[in-house]
Amino acid sequence: MLVSRVFPFLGLLFVGTVCNSMAVSFMGFYIVNGLAREPWSISVYTGAFAVVVILSNRIFATRMDRGSNPFPLIGIAASGYTLAALAMSATPGFLTAVTFGAIGFGIGSSAMSTKFTLGGVIADRNGIKRSTFNAYMRATTSISWMVGPAVAFIVADRSGDEAVFQLASGFALVWLGLWWRTAPRNAASPSNDTQQAQAAGAARNPELWSAILFVFCLAMAHSLTFSALPIFFVQEVGLPGYAPGAAFSLKTFVELFAIFSTPFLIGRFGLRASLMGTAQLAIVAILVLATVGSFPHMLVAAALEGFYFGLFSTLAISFVQSLSEDRPAYATAMYWNTMMVTLVLAGPAAGLIAQVSDFQTVIFTGSAFAAASAIILGWRPHRR
Repeated sequence: MLVSRVFPFLGLLFVGTVCNSMAVSFMGFYIVNGLAREPWSISVYTGAFAVVVILSNRIFATRMDRGSNPFPLIGIAASGYTLAALAMSATPGFLTAVTFGAIGFGIGSSAMSTKFTLGGVIADRNGIKRSTFNAYMRATTSISWMVGPAVAFIVADRSGDEAVFQLASGFALVWLGLWWRTAPRNAASPSNDTQQAQAAGAARNPELWSAILFVFCLAMAHSLTFSALPIFFVQEVGLPGYAPGAAFSLKTFVELFAIFSTPFLIGRFGLRASLMGTAQLAIVAILVLATVGSFPHMLVAAALEGFYFGLFSTLAISFVQSLSEDRPAYATAMYWNTMMVTLVLAGPAAGLIAQVSDFQTVIFTGSAFAAASAIILGWRPHRR
């Protein structure tokens, strides 16, 4: 009975994340490789995309914390994605990408924050611990990321770039259909605060801001590493061209085991101690990645990376939510916005560091951010 109540929602999360992962992973490649634009052109798209995501998350979070129904907000996200995919299918080009694409795909990506907030309501109503249900949702998103990018690049290689947007349009229509049929229509949270009280509460919650800074540092460590690894493996280490794909597949596979271990870790050690262990593991994993010298060495490093990131991505959102229980949507939006900011910053930062030095130095820089995250987590600010 319980499965019948939560499985449709996880199916909706899966399809929506497949859609968004296709766009996020493919658009940069399409702009440079498909449209033959200079690499700096990617920043025009990603900058506009990030602004739309952050604003959408903030607006939608405020509405949900005031008691608005999340059902239409998910529909807005799915509709935005659909319009962007259809526009890119009908009139592909750079201008379409930085207008319809950035706006539509950006609004579509806001669904992640909305769905994780909605997942907390579903968990409460079905007697499931939020940390446990967060693990289910993180596992679902990890599987989606194993599917979406792979499908996008296979289709692009075999049928051309435009075929990817046509396929994305088809997936988008499935997403809309699932939203209409399966998304809860009456899952609004009780209204807690006025906007002014929310802002005042945030200012009096240094623990929340410290947690967000921790998330930023460890997410930046991962994003820098993620940006540098493919070129580092192939050009600087001399591994074969398929090595980055093999490493990514192993990483995402190991993530699943890490994600499902988080309820045990929380019960045994608590959130903060589990995250401290995760930050320390991240330092080791990134240093192992930076010293890769062979294919087997790369696989071991990828497994370590997958294990720490699976733990981090699941534990961190529960940690942030636990520090703002009266405004869960606000806390969830802060978490996802922070993750988004690191993705936007990491690409240009990796390029600049590699221009001055090399991509191995980018990875070592990632380990420094991981060390900073452990220091921040060890400092415990108190509410005033």
